[in-house]
Amino acid sequence: MKRPFSEYPPAGPSSPNTLPDEEDEDEVMLKIERGSDELLSQTGAVSNGSVMSPAPNHADNNNDAKKVKLDTKNPGAPSRVIHIRNIPNEVTEAEIVHLGIPFGKVTNVLVLKGKNQAFLEMSDEVAATTMVNYFTNCTAQLRGRAVYVQFSNHKELKTDQNHSNANPSAQAALQAAQALVNQTDTQGGPNTVLRVIVEHMIYPVTLDVLYQIFSRVGKVLKIVTFTKNNTFQALIQYPDVVTAQAAKMTLDGQNIYNACCTLRIEYSKLSNLNVKYNNDKSRDYTNPNLPTGDPALDSALAIGGMPFTGMPLAGVTPTAAALGAAGIRLPGQPSPNCVLLVSNLNEEMVTPDALFTLFGVYGDVLRVKILFNKKDNALVQMSEPHQTQLAISHLDKMKTWGKQIRVTLSKHQTVQLPKEGQPDAGLTKDYTNSPLHRFKKPGSKNYQNIYPPSATLHLSNIPPTVDEEQIKDAFTHAGASVKAFKFFPKDRKMALIQLGSVEEAIAALIKMHNFQLSDSSHLRVSFSKSTI
Repeated sequence: MKRPFSEYPPAGPSSPNTLPDEEDEDEVMLKIERGSDELLSQTGAVSNGSVMSPAPNHADNNNDAKKVKLDTKNPGAPSRVIHIRNIPNEVTEAEIVHLGIPFGKVTNVLVLKGKNQAFLEMSDEVAATTMVNYFTNCTAQLRGRAVYVQFSNHKELKTDQNHSNANPSAQAALQAAQALVNQTDTQGGPNTVLRVIVEHMIYPVTLDVLYQIFSRVGKVLKIVTFTKNNTFQALIQYPDVVTAQAAKMTLDGQNIYNACCTLRIEYSKLSNLNVKYNNDKSRDYTNPNLPTGDPALDSALAIGGMPFTGMPLAGVTPTAAALGAAGIRLPGQPSPNCVLLVSNLNEEMVTPDALFTLFGVYGDVLRVKILFNKKDNALVQMSEPHQTQLAISHLDKMKTWGKQIRVTLSKHQTVQLPKEGQPDAGLTKDYTNSPLHRFKKPGSKNYQNIYPPSATLHLSNIPPTVDEEQIKDAFTHAGASVKAFKFFPKDRKMALIQLGSVEEAIAALIKMHNFQLSDSSHLRVSFSKSTI
């Protein structure tokens, strides 16, 4: 079973080590040939069955150490063996192998973790020369650390085939590399554009979520999302083949959230994406000034929003817990924005409390400000960046109070409270200490019951003294047309109520959430995935 994406160590800078030079390579490899106990004590396991972990029997250590043989050659000349220096301690064989895959067939790999070095054997000198020349002009990186690529002083990396399965991870990396080469007959070959399919999509996955994840590997240039055969898919373009290859190797088969939203990645046959609009479906991060394709939204963004610049929207760091724990930010990254711009609101109906209640379904609202000079626009500040993504996913383009509202990310980092004595007409409110937040507890179970607006509402906290007719009357008095009602058979504290439309249900939720049913009980209302 694959680990969730978040369980892999985050990319990040490592403390630099003193860089070994080519003479150190000879010294290291001679020690391997001689079965040096000193090397074994420093390095521990060496990949591909070359050197095993230290054991009490020194004779065994010597035997294991002799499994790798290197044929030497003149220094400085091209070789199909490549020497990679300054690798992070925790780097895997697969990560070393993927550096070479875009340039040709990889035939062997040897990782000396204790020495922060690795050797990669290509099928021929042409492939090796192409790789060395490429990384002469641009720095190779592994887990955020610059690594140095050069020809080895050896012309061949020989592995005793009888012991080649001693390190399964090295063998798996080489087999995966061969499988990727074989795939190019049926898919696009190694390319800067990846095609991503999200399987088992229980929770929302959006363009901004994908940007957050794929940016961990390297700079993302463009993304286009679409739905095909009822499956959410995306095309993602990187600046070069090496970065795209790294993303494919690292992310293919990983889960965005625990046990769901699985990434399936292949090469696209397209070599470049033509993006016309920057919106929730497509984004060109090299051109933030593209229009959204929606005149009303473009106008609103000009007033108080931000252009789609590619800033990570959801600090949606995928995690081992489900979506509720997804607000952990990536190390070294700036805090993503938590402020939403809500436009095309009904000026006659909107209030800060109404927006607090509606957006509170998808996260804890800290502050709300209705713009003084344009009262059909408001700013809503959430407590966590992934909550802004949930709100956008579920509320953007929803018909509310007779108008289709638009929800996008604001350029503002926080909602400013009015200065003391400054007139505000009650348009700005601070809800930081509100007792009505639904998600105050980390990993709250309420995250497991987040659904899009629907005509059926879930009611809870119903006292035993209140019956069906009283509840239906309360909703009717609030302007809703009740179509059906049903108590939960095993728990009369909860019920479902079905209204005439989704728009009616949105208005009813705003009015009826926290409605006082008795002296000590207030109704809790949320959207339901069920129907009656």
